[in-house]
Amino acid sequence: MKAIGYVRVSTNEQASEGVSLDNQTAKIGQYCQLNDLELIEVISDPGESGKNLKRPGIQRLLGELKNIDAVVVYKLDRLSRKVLDTLETLREFEKSKVSFHSVMEKIDTGTAAGKFFLNITASFAQMERDLTAERTTDALQFKKKNGELVGSVPYGKRLDVDGIHLIDDDDELETIRLAMRWRAKGASLRAIAKELTRKKRQCRGCIWYAQTVKNIIGAAS
Repeated sequence: MKAIGYVRVSTNEQASEGVSLDNQTAKIGQYCQLNDLELIEVISDPGESGKNLKRPGIQRLLGELKNIDAVVVYKLDRLSRKVLDTLETLREFEKSKVSFHSVMEKIDTGTAAGKFFLNITASFAQMERDLTAERTTDALQFKKKNGELVGSVPYGKRLDVDGIHLIDDDDELETIRLAMRWRAKGASLRAIAKELTRKKRQCRGCIWYAQTVKNIIGAAS
């Protein structure tokens, strides 16, 4: 049975233990020898994220399905980090009667048990990523609630001496109040920008434009 191996690393995984392209290739080679698969090629996607299927390597792999019997990866998330993308790719394999093998998860879709286990594994992987995203969102909201810096320092605030918490910047707050007062009186954003420029109100190194005024008013509302 002819097989093609597929390996991938994202930029920040290059130095991770067990994820390097060479290590993945070696493990795939060993797996093929043990399972009587003829490894004819290893297709690589270096520096590519697994967030979608817009990768040159995976697209070339899909184009080779008619010429092979199996696809082998070191780990399931090398193929994709999304359940829907994984299942879509596997459907393409199945249409071409190509079995899918994952070394680490010991998956072989040439068997019914392998197909079942693959669906469960992919779903659990997606759930873990979703839970991580939720925890990250909760942590950021907690930091905001406690007045800690999240991202860039908003206009009207400055970083406290502890380098963590935000405190009011009185001069910038006065600028916001001026802009909002003029706006309430019917002044256009462009007119407010010109007036702030004339009064030499601080703009953090930028130039006052209508959009700049709109941004600080919107953020303060």
